[in-house]
Formats: sequence, C-alpha cells, structure tokens
Amino acid sequence: MTALTLSTAAASGLRADAIVVGVAKGAGSKGGLVVALGAEAVDKAYDGKLASVLETLGASGGEGEVTKLPAPSGFKAPVVVAVGLGEVPEKDETYGSDALRRAAGAAARALTGVKKAGFALPVDEAGDIGAIAEGALLGAYAFDAYKDQGDAKAKKGKDAKAPLAEVALLGGKPRDKAYKAALERAVAVAEEMNRARDLINTPPNDLNPEAFAAVATAAAKEHGIKIQVLDEKALTKGGFGGILGVGVGSDSPPRLVKLSYTSSKAKKHLAFVGKGITYDSGGISLKPAGHNETMKCDMAGAAAVFAAVVAAARLGLEVNVTGWLALAENMPSGSATRPGDVLRMYSGKTVEVLNTDAEGRLVLADAIAKASEDKPDAIVDVATLTGAMMVALGSRTFGIVANDDAFRTSVHEIAEEVGEPSWPMPLPGHLRKGMESPTADIANIGERMGGGLVAGLFLQEFVGEGITWAHLDIAGPAFNEGGTFGYTPKGGTGTAVRTLVGLAEHTAAGDLG
Repeated sequence: MTALTLSTAAASGLRADAIVVGVAKGAGSKGGLVVALGAEAVDKAYDGKLASVLETLGASGGEGEVTKLPAPSGFKAPVVVAVGLGEVPEKDETYGSDALRRAAGAAARALTGVKKAGFALPVDEAGDIGAIAEGALLGAYAFDAYKDQGDAKAKKGKDAKAPLAEVALLGGKPRDKAYKAALERAVAVAEEMNRARDLINTPPNDLNPEAFAAVATAAAKEHGIKIQVLDEKALTKGGFGGILGVGVGSDSPPRLVKLSYTSSKAKKHLAFVGKGITYDSGGISLKPAGHNETMKCDMAGAAAVFAAVVAAARLGLEVNVTGWLALAENMPSGSATRPGDVLRMYSGKTVEVLNTDAEGRLVLADAIAKASEDKPDAIVDVATLTGAMMVALGSRTFGIVANDDAFRTSVHEIAEEVGEPSWPMPLPGHLRKGMESPTADIANIGERMGGGLVAGLFLQEFVGEGITWAHLDIAGPAFNEGGTFGYTPKGGTGTAVRTLVGLAEHTAAGDLG
C-alpha cells in the first residue's frame, strides 16, 4: 500500500521523484489552460509560463489528462506531472472532492514504478486532503498476486511496475487535528476498498465460500469485530433454503457470515447484506458463452459489505453495524437445483425457482430475513444482481430501490457525496403480479422488462415488518471491463464501500432519522 504523509515542504525543496500539480480548462471557448492553486511555486519557477509550456505539449486541462515535463532548475525532483482537473470552478467555488480524487488517482497511476511523489493539488480545507489521499491510494492500486514478478534484478529494472510507493501531500498540516483525521479516514476507507478489490479480483478457484469466510474471520480478529460463520450443517439446521438451494450444486458448500461491529456510544443499528456468489455459472440455467469469464465478480456485494464493516470498526464510528455475507457458488451438477424446484426459505416462504441464474436474490432473501430478526434501524443490501439495471443505467452507475422514499433519497445523496454515481429507481407494484406462482408463494423471476425492479420487489418480500430497507444493484460499476479512468482500475472497483461507510457516518452523526 502506498504510504502517505502530510507535508509543509516547498515543492522546490522536496526530495522526490516527481511533483504533481493540477491544471484545468479555463471558462469559455478561449479560456485556455489554467494552473490550479497549489502549483504557484512551480509556476513561478517556470517564470509564470507553466500554462503556455503545457499547452505547447498538448495539454488542455481535461479531466484525468496527464502531462509530464522536466522540472525547472533548482528543483530537487526531476519531473513535474500536470494532471487535469476538468473545468475551472465558477467564482467563489472550489474544486469538488471527486475532481480532486480523480486527478490524484490518475496521477498516482501514471507514476507506477516511482518511489516518491509530492502532490501539490488544490487544498482549501482538510476535506480536500482527504479526497486527494483517497484518490492517490485508489489510483495506485494494482492486483498482481498471480503475475510472475521475475528475479530481483528484473524488479529493479526498467520494466518494474510496482505501485507508487510514497506520496507527500503538500499543503497538508501535520499538526492540525482536522487534517490528520481526514488523512486517517482516507487511509482506512481506501485500504478497505482496495481489500474489496482484491477479493473481487481473486480467481474463484482460490476464493470459494469457505475461503471468503476465512478472510473475514482473520480481519474480524484483527479489528475486534465479532464474527459468526454458519457452515452447511448450521444452514441446514436453520432452514436457510435459499442459500442452500443455490450452493447445493457445488463441491464448495455455502456459508453465511455475520460480522458485528458495536460501539458503546451507538444509538442506531445498521444491517448491511451482501450477495456473495463466489462464482456464478448460472447453474442449470447455464449462462451463454461469453458471459462466464468475469463471474468471479458476483461476490462484489459481499466484498463491499465486508470492507464497510471493517472500515466502520477502524474509524470507531458511533453506530452499530452488522454485516451479513451470503456466500455460495452457483454450479450445474447432478445435485444442483433445477428450474421448477421449490425452495423453502428461512422466512418460511416458498419460492418456485424458474431460473437458476436468478440466484443472487435467493441468497439475499435468506440473509435479509435473518438480519431482520435483530430489528435494525435500516437494512441495506448490495448486489451485482441484474443485467437489466446495467441496461437502464450503464456500466458506471448503480441503482437504488427502497421501501421508503426519504431513505432512498438519503442513500442516493450520500452516494453522490462520496463520489459513487447512483440513481433512485421505483418499485412499481404492478410488476409483483409477474412473480405469482401456481405452486409456491412466489417465483424467483417475473416480467423481463423492468427486471431490475422485479428483483427489488422480490427482495422486499423478505424484509421484516416495519424495517426501513434499501437495495443497491451494483451490477454495472462493480467490475470495470473497460479502460482505467480516474482512480478506477480495470477489474474489481470496490464500488458501494464508500456509500455504506458514508451512511454509517451520517447515521452516527444523527443526520438520518
């Protein structure tokens, strides 16, 4: 993990391999490139001509654009890295947190293989330092556990691809409590988000339900979190028909993991429930060719829940947070659940399984019903649940449905606040009719159109009476199959971690009813 320090050093005197500054697009068609706050000393060393030099090199200040140039005479760092912040803020406004986060992430990625860099991006308050720190840690992320690292000489050579090792945050105030707290928060959240990314990227032959539960157990022990793991025998005894029904076709049996973080000062209790399908073949309703290769990411919801609970513990938030990881592997075999089978869920409801590839809602239903027994103030489930939500919102935005409009709005606002694009979606009651079954209480699929909303209606059936609930369908942004951007890598993204942590923080502060 990249090391971060708050620094009051001048950019010219910092012993580093590079100095990062921000640039932006000026207002209007003839605005030109603008050097952002924080880069004054660097600009002065270029005789006030840094913007014109960068424009000569083709820089425009566009978001995430990175331009490298030799440092001016007298600097101890040999390279200046200019990173685009996008449009210049309007008068009396500052760069938003996510603009800083994205710029820091792009710069950190561009400095792969570098030992130390000084980040001289715009800092107006402690929150800006937090955003820059978070972006740097997320942008420097790399998953190379399965790559041949070569011998020691190769590691030190030109082809070395180690993440940026150290970042000095210029403009930071090492003795200021607010700045130190912002940095500590950024480190805790980003490290746990990167832990979630690691889990998502781990191949399914090494991350089955039992292995995931072992990772959670080790982290719980380290951070003082109470943990309970229900194995297949306990699940059978408890009547968890949904989780068992999904996992019965695999040689790797399912698990239900309960993580409990408690605060002596807590007045509220949140329950987070994560879909943890460690590999999804579709079961007997086998996925078509070309749709299986990334299905190791189908446990991204559980990874987000796990990471959020650990982050809450590391931050010492004054709210009780319980995480439920519904872990199973969905495989076709002679013992697998068949289309037409009926499962008796933990809640007592029966479900006719018409499509075994609609399995995530089955494991979530059991976990939501179990979580409801604790009577939390709110339940939020997170899942890579439906392709339909991706059709609706694309690959970078997750959908939010809820049984309470005000709570749905709050979750959406928090997600936007922390930089995770989301959109509130409805739960049209008329779609419930499509899940009627002549055999069971409900079927696991309904109308094809509006499939993401149908899935939400199914889950709502298992929420305890009187409990506020929201469902985050992260199927789009959970796994990035395209190119890197901002602080987002290819592969697992860790999306929803920051939204859950933000929700816990707002709840602890009493901002939510």
